[in-house]
Amino acid sequence: MDRWIAATLGPQLRRVEDPLVVDLGYGAVPTTTLELAARLPGCRVAGVEIDPERVAAAAPWADPPRLDFVRGGFELAGYRPHLVRVANVLRQYDEGAVPQAWSVMQAALAPGGTIVEGTCDELGRLACWIRLDAKVPLSLTLAAKTSTLEQPSDLAARLPKALIHHNVAGERIHRLLRDADLAWNSAAALSVFGARQRWIAMVQSLTTDWPMLDRRPRWRHGELTVEWSAVAPN
Repeated sequence: MDRWIAATLGPQLRRVEDPLVVDLGYGAVPTTTLELAARLPGCRVAGVEIDPERVAAAAPWADPPRLDFVRGGFELAGYRPHLVRVANVLRQYDEGAVPQAWSVMQAALAPGGTIVEGTCDELGRLACWIRLDAKVPLSLTLAAKTSTLEQPSDLAARLPKALIHHNVAGERIHRLLRDADLAWNSAAALSVFGARQRWIAMVQSLTTDWPMLDRRPRWRHGELTVEWSAVAPN
């Protein structure tokens, strides 16, 4: 997720004077916030957590104003960030809570701001995230470490909360994962050149029927990004 943020949103952040980034819900140890700050030099980064004990535990890493840790929730502790990353937070909530959480965060964004909200597995080998602006969701990205991937539908378990319960027949996200599996299987012969080449061929095949928003350089990283409207719940 961080590499995608740096590559895709980094140019946008560099055009902003004094860009501010929020890492919402960093957990018991602020590893994700520290990693995000390292990948976005020139940005102020704030780790925001609802648990005051976690905020206190992160204090030794703080280096304000470049890096700080504060208590807060979806209202983003009063910040007006240009970018919000929300990883593995909304999966703990009911699906019905997602629109309100999105709305609260969107209302707190700086003009032109972006939210990246999603889920990954414990090792970071499977991840899915939604990009939103201040009004609507824009895209869905699926990302995998291709060398350990058995089939694209393995990503179903890491879909964001807004989609995970819609991976059923008749829903768009189910069709995307089904089509990805079929294309992955069709590209099996390319495995002799490595899983990355197989993934690239899979995504290239999907472009016939799916509105991709990225290109081959990102596919090489085991990613694909589609328009939100193509996968939004029915």
